[in-house]
Amino acid sequence: QVQLVESGGGLAQAGDTLRLSCTASGRSFSSYAMAWFRQAPGQEREFVASISVSGANTFYADSVKDRFTNSRDNNKNVVYLQLNHLKFKDTAVYYCAANMAYNDYARTSSVSSTMDYWGVGTLVTVSS
Repeated sequence: QVQLVESGGGLAQAGDTLRLSCTASGRSFSSYAMAWFRQAPGQEREFVASISVSGANTFYADSVKDRFTNSRDNNKNVVYLQLNHLKFKDTAVYYCAANMAYNDYARTSSVSSTMDYWGVGTLVTVSS
């Protein structure tokens, strides 16, 4: 069992930077691939970024590629999402998710139905 708690959301202006954190409790954090999804008001949840168990491999949605950076610290049981050059369309609730992984790929964690555990989300609001 893994519990995930996101933090770091808030109000930002377009062009600003935020860093989201997701702290995991439970055992074997380093056995889980991690991912971020987001859900904007009135829209479906969408994939944002994922990172492999070792942190060596990452995968991003085209909409955030080159602006967001996903990283993890397996010693601290934390995964981070750095949001650079924020845009109004980045406004959403951001969710952290985990799934047990048997390889060091990131792309396989880009589908929400494959994720085993979810956090409750943190709201990011970007004003234009």
